[in-house]
Amino acid sequence: MSMILTIATREFKSLFLSPLAWTVLAILQCILAYLFLTQVETFTVIQSKLAAIENAPGLTDIVATPLFGNAGIILLLVTPLLTMRLICEERRNKTLALLLSAPVSNIDIIIGKYLGILGLLFLMIFLITLMPLSLLVGGELDLGKLFSNLLALSLLGIAFAATGLCMSCIADHPTVAAIGTFGILLLLWILDWSTSIKDQRSELFEYLSILRHFQNLQSGLISLTDVAYFLLFTATFLILSIRSLDNDRLQK
Repeated sequence: MSMILTIATREFKSLFLSPLAWTVLAILQCILAYLFLTQVETFTVIQSKLAAIENAPGLTDIVATPLFGNAGIILLLVTPLLTMRLICEERRNKTLALLLSAPVSNIDIIIGKYLGILGLLFLMIFLITLMPLSLLVGGELDLGKLFSNLLALSLLGIAFAATGLCMSCIADHPTVAAIGTFGILLLLWILDWSTSIKDQRSELFEYLSILRHFQNLQSGLISLTDVAYFLLFTATFLILSIRSLDNDRLQK
């Protein structure tokens, strides 16, 4: 466990040694802050009309839920950039052989690097969550639905990070890893769009669709099926990452 924490701390700190992490954080906050304020203004305009409607959507539905939905799309775009160097950079800098020759297991390396990138993603999610929480100063929020949105975005983040780490283990170049990660995540994001357009249901596509599980959790109904999907998804890509690193160790 100590080695995992050491690797995770080193990875987390190294992310902030380059301008990439700072740039992503700044751009992410600017874009989401603009979208957040836009939704708040929309709510202010239609608030009087909502008061006359029974069971009308509240502040959480109109402001918080779209914010977390937009954050999910942005994470889809930025996670490949953040994860592409995790193992690829070690391989290109010829430091992977040194790392593999150290008395550290492949599991420690993968979990350590994974926790390091999760630290950055959870920092992003924390900063995003502060926006709707600020509305408690002058309004009321459905804290249950806010928690479900936070859970949905967190599970989405851990799944995205696991995919990016796996592609970084497989690819020989960071750019290839980023494109591969984005391609896989985008495919799973739009997987059941075609069936929706044709008004046909495909239970397989619906289950594999990462967007559908994300939206199910966003609705406020926390289902074990949706949570299990993200956990199994994450575990699968972490196991694949470990197996890929096993092959690298055997070749050394």
